[in-house]
Amino acid sequence: MAVPTLIVLGAGFSGLAVVLGAFGAHGLEARLSERALATWHTGVQYHFTHALALLLLAALWERVSPGWGLAAAVAFVFGILLFSGSLYALALGAPRILGAVAPIGGTLFILGWIALAVAALRSSG
Repeated sequence: MAVPTLIVLGAGFSGLAVVLGAFGAHGLEARLSERALATWHTGVQYHFTHALALLLLAALWERVSPGWGLAAAVAFVFGILLFSGSLYALALGAPRILGAVAPIGGTLFILGWIALAVAALRSSG
C-alpha cells in the first residue's frame, strides 16, 4: 500500500467520521433513544480514532516494516468497517444479531495496533 493511498483512506475516513458525528448530533438526536445515540457516538469515536491511525501510519511509513505496516493498515480499515459500521447499523435499528460483528472489528483494531508496534520493532531504521 502506497503512502498516498493511506493518506486518502485516512482523510476520507476522517471526513466521513465528522459527517457521521454531526449527523448523529443534529440529525438523529430527536429520532433515537439515548442508548442508540450513545452507540452511534461510540462508533464515531472509534471510527475517527482509527482513521487518524491510518494517517499516522502514512506519516511513519518510511520508518516501519512495510509488511507489518500493511497488516496494520488493513486491520484498521476493516476494523472501522466492521466495528463502527455495525454500531451505526445497530443504532439505526438493525437486528441485534449484528452486534456479534462489533467484537470482530474491535479485535481487528487491537491487531492493527499490535501490527503497528511490530512494524516499528522490525523496521530497518
